Amino acid sequence: MSGKIDKTKGRIKEVVGSVTDNKDLETEGRIERRAGEAKEKVSRLAGKVEKAAEKAERRAVETINKVKDSSHKK
Repeated sequence: MSGKIDKTKGRIKEVVGSVTDNKDLETEGRIERRAGEAKEKVSRLAGKVEKAAEKAERRAVETINKVKDSSHKK
């Protein structure tokens, strides 16, 4: 959520800086907006990594269980 907030705050600063001809504020806003965009991308990537790890764990457990089952049948 903080990524969206940073993006919004940054965009507001950019606009205010542009309207008031305050290049420093405009630059600060651009940096803040881009930081917010980066936070959102990192958050999405972390979610994908977490899902992949959960899937790998399930597959590992399934494989272990199959091996256990086949060794008990002998």
